[in-house]
Amino acid sequence: MSGFLLRLAGPMQSWGERSAFDMRDTAAFPTRSGLLGLLACVLGRSRGESLDDLAQLSFTIRIDRPGVRMIDYQTTGGALPVRGPKVPTADGKGRPNAKGTLQTWREYLADAVFIVAVTGPDEILDRARAGLLKPRWQPFLGRRSCPPDAPLLLDRLVSDPIAELRTGVPLARRVSEGADVEVDFLTPTGRVDEVHSEIHDVPITFATVDRAYRPRPVWRHTESLDPALGVRDLRDYPARLADYVRGETA
Repeated sequence: MSGFLLRLAGPMQSWGERSAFDMRDTAAFPTRSGLLGLLACVLGRSRGESLDDLAQLSFTIRIDRPGVRMIDYQTTGGALPVRGPKVPTADGKGRPNAKGTLQTWREYLADAVFIVAVTGPDEILDRARAGLLKPRWQPFLGRRSCPPDAPLLLDRLVSDPIAELRTGVPLARRVSEGADVEVDFLTPTGRVDEVHSEIHDVPITFATVDRAYRPRPVWRHTESLDPALGVRDLRDYPARLADYVRGETA
């Protein structure tokens, strides 16, 4: 199996699932549309361009830290003078004074860390990896206001990136000696008897107007991993991660 590994970490992430107008939500994990959008961004794809090649990729996600959900409350237009310019409307006339203030609520995941195994056809993987190494546009974690920490790409040659999630990539979590650590995984397929949910995050088009998505099932399960993947002190994690990328750890 061929593929590569992404590390999605940063002060804030936001993976909109039902975002519309004043309410901007976030899913509890990176969405498929968000991941495809990230790869399309580094490749310099314009909105409305075909995603048929990237749609052949699969994503398996390890949740190192789920993060803390935060809400950013914003307003605009409230300080405008009564006789001055108004918040514009579609017809160009401006909102009436009594309704001049617009409110928005934007959700984020703070301090979250996800490791993503990306698999698919070699030709498409090579193209995506090249874009990650030399991005055309700045990648972001769901929203442009959410830049990723480095490294985004764990650029190490691996034969089975999904297996690396279980046995190789250091875990961004403090663990106790001797006890296995319980870690959640999200997979695009699973057994019929496993618990799964549904999410509308498969993009039909990323057009600026009238974006469209279709639903897909998501399987979530918990696995017990070797505590050696974790760290006693989170200050040790960056060095452990750097050693892994250099191939200095098993």
